[in-house]
Amino acid sequence: MMEEYHKPVMLTESVDGLDIKPDGIYIDVTFGGGGHSKSILSQLSPDGRLFAFDRDPDAAANSLDDDRFELIAQDFKFLKNYLRFYRISQVDGILADLGVSSHQFNEGERGFSIRFDGPLDMRMDQKSLLTAAKVVNEYEEEDLSNLLFQYGELRNSRKIAQLIAKQRAEQPIGTIADLKKAIQSVTPWGKENRFLAQVFQALRIEVNGELESLKGLLEQSEELLRPEGRLSVITYHSLEDRLVKNYMQKGKFSGEVEKDFFGNKLTPFEQVNRKPIVPTEEELNDNNRARSAKLRVAKRIVNESV
Repeated sequence: MMEEYHKPVMLTESVDGLDIKPDGIYIDVTFGGGGHSKSILSQLSPDGRLFAFDRDPDAAANSLDDDRFELIAQDFKFLKNYLRFYRISQVDGILADLGVSSHQFNEGERGFSIRFDGPLDMRMDQKSLLTAAKVVNEYEEEDLSNLLFQYGELRNSRKIAQLIAKQRAEQPIGTIADLKKAIQSVTPWGKENRFLAQVFQALRIEVNGELESLKGLLEQSEELLRPEGRLSVITYHSLEDRLVKNYMQKGKFSGEVEKDFFGNKLTPFEQVNRKPIVPTEEELNDNNRARSAKLRVAKRIVNESV
């Protein structure tokens, strides 16, 4: 097993949120270093089962030798399809720790971190054809501006896209250093890391289709979870958190909650915690990457009036 592949965030809180039944069936859709999976397995009886998903091939090195465990090397947006293969139609709990693993950040050649120079890659699945270099070099300037605004929440997205387009017309932008140089004139002094992190977030979300995968996961969880089954999700930025919050509250990603004839809310979930759970001071001191994490937990309910 790889050393320090990933330090799981809010390990106890997120697993406790599943309210584990010893003989239940659980899904860890973001296996990574296996921290959450090991904790879940420790609470399962010999009759319990755990399925884990991870589209990053590097995660396979951390697979667990346990008859109750199965690692599926796929994007969790295909959750239902692959569970059907194992004849699983309903589960007792689903856990997701979204974002990038420590391993991915620490491998310079993967292109996820602003700390290193390396190729503009950012693919979680190395078999995917779309890289960050392809996005910055081949997307239309307007499309580039839109994704920087929507996914990076950058107000000066047009100017950034303009500078990228100007640079690539002279020479392709192939590395992290190339990209930093291209947008240097709009990088705010003293806030470089924050700004670059937003640019990288936008590119990473686009390359990996992260928000579409998350939407797919939330919609499928509604179908897969048994009544009283739990959904435990850790997010790391406002775009993810907004989707999770809205779906847990309303059963949809935007708009108002639907109601029946009598005015009762028609929602598939009931929030276990009204406010998101955040890391303790102790955890933040031990793991700086947990600083933006928010945990939301909900349980599946059945509306009798439906």
